[in-house]
Amino acid sequence: MIILIYTMVFIVPDIFTSLLDDWQSGIEITTIGLMIVTLSTWAFFPLFRMDLRLPRDEPIRFNRARQKVYFYEYRFDRLYPFGSKGWGVNPVAYDWADLTAEVYRVYAPMGYGGLIENVMISVRKAGTEEVIERLFLCDDIEQGKQYWALARLYMQSGYDALPDSISALQDQKVGNGLNPMRYLAPKVRWPAEIDLESRSAPTTGSLLNR
Repeated sequence: MIILIYTMVFIVPDIFTSLLDDWQSGIEITTIGLMIVTLSTWAFFPLFRMDLRLPRDEPIRFNRARQKVYFYEYRFDRLYPFGSKGWGVNPVAYDWADLTAEVYRVYAPMGYGGLIENVMISVRKAGTEEVIERLFLCDDIEQGKQYWALARLYMQSGYDALPDSISALQDQKVGNGLNPMRYLAPKVRWPAEIDLESRSAPTTGSLLNR
């Protein structure tokens, strides 16, 4: 956002001044200026749109009766920041048997030390080892281990097998205390069909396919 504001306040006026004073050099400055404006806009608006529209939470529902897992996934596409395709909530469901957890630990030039940890849930194509999708679980490996262990325990043995210290979440998170936009984030609203299916046992009716 800082780069975008700087561009609009300083670079855009310089472009017009250069075009009026010296057309030849003005073309070169205009080209550079337009590239900066384009890159700044492309970098800024997807992040701004995510701040406005990213749901308050992205819950995962584990349905032991159906042996399915439901993800309230938010998709975004930085290449098309102004379009509707590739953006928005897209709940998906997968068979528990096709899921596994993956851990990533990489170092990057960051101000807080550079260590990035992610725990992802990978979805394998049924009957194969081919991974067809990866979904975010958490950004802390130890916490991810605990989450995954609880998920496996519940899906294999049921709710009664969980530790007594585990209690059901009563309300959605309001914000993380860091980003004020999170307090304005849309609440989680599952589509009615998926909401019903993810909370119920299988029947003779049709099930959600993915």
